[in-house]
This record gives sequence, structure tokens and C-alpha cells, in this order.
Amino acid sequence: MSKFLSYLKTNTFRKNLIIAIVSVVAFLLLIFFCLRFYTRHGEGVAVPKLKGLPVGQAIALLEEQGLRYQIDSVYQMDKAPGLVVEQDPDEGTNVKLNRTIYLTIITLNAPDVGFPDIFNTSYLEARAVLSNYGIKIADTSYTSDIMRDRVLQVSYKGKSLQKGDPIPKGSSVSMVLGDGKGASEVDLPNLVGLSLPEAIFSLKGSSLTPGSIYYEGTVTDTANARIIKQYPALSDSLYKVAIGTSVDIILSNDPAPIP
Repeated sequence: MSKFLSYLKTNTFRKNLIIAIVSVVAFLLLIFFCLRFYTRHGEGVAVPKLKGLPVGQAIALLEEQGLRYQIDSVYQMDKAPGLVVEQDPDEGTNVKLNRTIYLTIITLNAPDVGFPDIFNTSYLEARAVLSNYGIKIADTSYTSDIMRDRVLQVSYKGKSLQKGDPIPKGSSVSMVLGDGKGASEVDLPNLVGLSLPEAIFSLKGSSLTPGSIYYEGTVTDTANARIIKQYPALSDSLYKVAIGTSVDIILSNDPAPIP
């Protein structure tokens, strides 16, 4: 132990200690400067603001600053196609040259969705379903139907749609709804050969109104009189009339003429 302590006091030990310290410091400095050179510490550019720019303009800015880019796309109905909506890294971030900047843009082509089954549902229910599918309602029209606002028909660009038909997301469709008033026209019954009570019963059952009643010839038995003519008359060109139409009838005791 005494010899070791004596050695620590010699010039040889002091020289070796100094050489070791200098070597360690030199090694650390060498590593520090090599890493600094390798990583180009402090050298780089700030990422420009790209969100909200058209993709062409964003690419031009990145190329001017020596940055690379990679593009992904999403679809949004309320955004213009080709617009940058996300960037990574964010604007102002200091990055090295040739760093890849990731851009997310609005796709130019809307994806197709299968048209949902909204037929015979209410307008409010159909609107909610279409909204979930990203489909808009352009306009509506009404036609005769017993239910108010029932979806009867849907069309896109003049073509009638069926359940499952592909349609671009974000498209607008036209809808035909029921007016809740039922049919506006009914079949005109054939009254010829019927008695007056039978004719009235038939007209009321068809939502029509008995009109004027006429008699032809000498009518001696009104109870057995039969209708020989009606106006309007049933024909190949007239077989439906509006609800509530008045129908005039002519009765006679003579047999009805053969049409």
C-alpha cells in the first residue's frame, strides 16, 4: 500500500493522468463535432403553411425549399377538391432539407355509396338516413297518395333510383312525396241497366255525385225504371274522372239500348 501511495506522488503518474484526461476530452470533442456534422445541427428550413392551399401551390412551395412530399386524400362534401386540409409536420416546424412532408388533400372524385332503402318512409326519416350517407335532397314534388310526405320515388340526374344503386357521395337527389289526399281520380262506373237507387249507391261508393235525373219516354213505373244513358258516359277514352264529378242519368221503362 505504501508503494502505491508513493507511486501516486511520482512525475510518471502525473504525466499518465494528464495524458488520459486529454485523451478523454479529445475523444468527446471528436464525437461531438462528428455528430454535429452528421446531423447538420441548426441547419434546416421552417415548414411553410400549407393547410388551405390548393395542392399544386403547396407542392411548389415545398419544392422551392428543398422538401419532399407525400400525399394522401380524403373526401369531404363541404371542401373544394384538391385543397390541403392537413399537414405533418405543422407549419413553422424546423426540419432538415429533403425531409418528407405529409399532405392530406380533398379527393377530386367522390366515392360511390349504395343508395339506402328509404322508400315508403316519411320525408323526415328519409332525410336523416340520406344525411348519414352524405346524400343531399335537391327538390321535392308531390303526387296523389293516401299518406302525407311518404317517399314514393327518388331520382338522380333524371334516372329513377332503387335500393343499392351506386351514387356518388355528396350528390343531390329529387324526391316524389305523397300529398296525403289520396287518388285525385277514380274509375267511372257503368250505370246503364241499373235502377236509380242502385246507381246512386254506385256513384257514392265511387266518391262521385249523382247529377240531374231525366226520364225518356213514358215512365209508368219509376221503381222498375232502368238507366239507359249517363253523362259522362264510359268509353275507351274516358274511364276515369275526378273525385266528386257529377254524373247525369236518364231512366226509362224501355229496355236499355245495346251500346
